[in-house]
Amino acid sequence: MPVVWFIRHGESESNANLRTTHPAQSALTPVGRDEAELVVPQIETPPDLIVVSSYLRARQTAVPLIEKFPDTPMETWPVHEFTYLHPLEYKETTGAERWGVAKVYWEENEPQVKHRGEGESFAELMARVEALKMRLAQHPAQFIVVFSHGLFLRALLHVNIVGHSEPTPEMMERYRHFIWSVHMPNCAILKTTVAENGRFTFSGYDTTHLTP
Repeated sequence: MPVVWFIRHGESESNANLRTTHPAQSALTPVGRDEAELVVPQIETPPDLIVVSSYLRARQTAVPLIEKFPDTPMETWPVHEFTYLHPLEYKETTGAERWGVAKVYWEENEPQVKHRGEGESFAELMARVEALKMRLAQHPAQFIVVFSHGLFLRALLHVNIVGHSEPTPEMMERYRHFIWSVHMPNCAILKTTVAENGRFTFSGYDTTHLTP
């Protein structure tokens, strides 16, 4: 039964409400780099595999662990953030400035819609979550560390709690309430086991390594 530790990236420029250029290129802040270092002592046994998203902030968060275990294979999987707004919305804007557009997106509650034709739809997010579940259930590695993102990891958590990933308006609305109610701190660790039938067993968020 594989053990999988999901780790949200450290504080990014976007998290700090700084101006961004593209959703995939928001780098870690100095605080985020310090948080990434705090993760490393928590992982004493070399993982069989380190998985990173394609987004810069997750890759930067993984660097200290990769340096600790240089012989561990590293792979990029589609565990990037749920980027539901068109990428141009991130050009020279802050999170606070994007909030008005984001609020409209969530209020419209249309799972199949791709914002301005290029944002990721909620239906596509659900498909990515299901693909990850299947991939992990079938993977031969026994200890995997995954560096990912808050919205994506809470989508995974929510799907396992409700027991399905059908991208209905009701599911999208429930997910919206879930992410607004359940926070995942930067560099929190979500420890799981994955059964062959795809069933996940989750811990709570481990934040004991983070500075209060």
